Amino acid sequence: MTQRLVVAEYIWLDGVKPTQGLRSKTRVFPVGAEDEVSLSNFPRWSFDGSSTAQAEGGDSDLLLEPVRMCPNPTSVDEGYLVLCEVLNPDATPHATNKRAELRRTLDAGAAALEPWFGFEQEYTLLSEGRPLGFPAEGYPAPQGPYYCGVGAGKAFGRDLVDAHFTACLEAGLMVYGLNAEVMPGQWEFQIGYRGLEGESADPLTASDQLWLARWLLCRLGEDEGVTVSLATKPVKGDWNGAGMHTNFSTKGMRASGGIKDIEAAAKAMEKKHAEHIAVYGANNEERLTGQHETCSINEFRYGVADRGASIRIPRHVSNNGCGYLEDRRPGANANPYDLCVRILKTVANLD
Repeated sequence: MTQRLVVAEYIWLDGVKPTQGLRSKTRVFPVGAEDEVSLSNFPRWSFDGSSTAQAEGGDSDLLLEPVRMCPNPTSVDEGYLVLCEVLNPDATPHATNKRAELRRTLDAGAAALEPWFGFEQEYTLLSEGRPLGFPAEGYPAPQGPYYCGVGAGKAFGRDLVDAHFTACLEAGLMVYGLNAEVMPGQWEFQIGYRGLEGESADPLTASDQLWLARWLLCRLGEDEGVTVSLATKPVKGDWNGAGMHTNFSTKGMRASGGIKDIEAAAKAMEKKHAEHIAVYGANNEERLTGQHETCSINEFRYGVADRGASIRIPRHVSNNGCGYLEDRRPGANANPYDLCVRILKTVANLD
């Protein structure tokens, strides 16, 4: 039988603390000349966990279990991105496998809520350790003209940003927007529910796709010699931090009169504020100061159209009486699996 070769980029999360990073390696597979490629074409693979802070050198082999795939826009041949869970040698989930905990939470009852998620991923582009747009010495002009700015003196790194957005679309990810952010060199893309028939923004799908989008951004940054930072406070002082505002809804919230469910969820989150903050990103206290469109990390409040609140209820949601809420507390470096688990456990009263 005639065959062709496909290139798979296996992607997984390492065990680095306090913020897990992305790792990947490449493998070539033969498939039938006319065969449609699916996840079943990609078997388990092993890797050296001692080099990723996930195992000791004397017993270092861990397993990669493919769980989601998409086309790889960066591949020179027919290529695919293959997101994997990390397993122990006995095929049980590794301690760093936060996706497995999300699966367990959904199975424990959270799936009955029919939850949807959308992530607003902020990030900062760095060159020689400085955000793009920052001079070699000193600082650029104060914040003000950069947010959604247009022009060489206001927007920095747009070539990479646009290339990433195009790559996400080519990969079939649920990317639905981008914009320049408040600080020079800082941008945001949004991924999750778009309203397209047949698409699902369930927690696993949205979280998986966010990790794939992060991988694509870092990979394309290599070509430009630009580092992608998810630090929550990339520049000290009077500059905005970087967050990952998270839009969340349940079937009840989306239904007529769902504003009651939204307010109930916000009140439940208030009771678990400390538990949420614990998994909402490293060094988030540097960002959640009560300034720069944040609520203090030591305070919780929610309100309609309040960008200084912990939870914002968008104006149109309040007017319609149903929809979703925006959790503004997560930092840019938060793990979406941890984040989804915490929100779902709180709202579904699972702990």
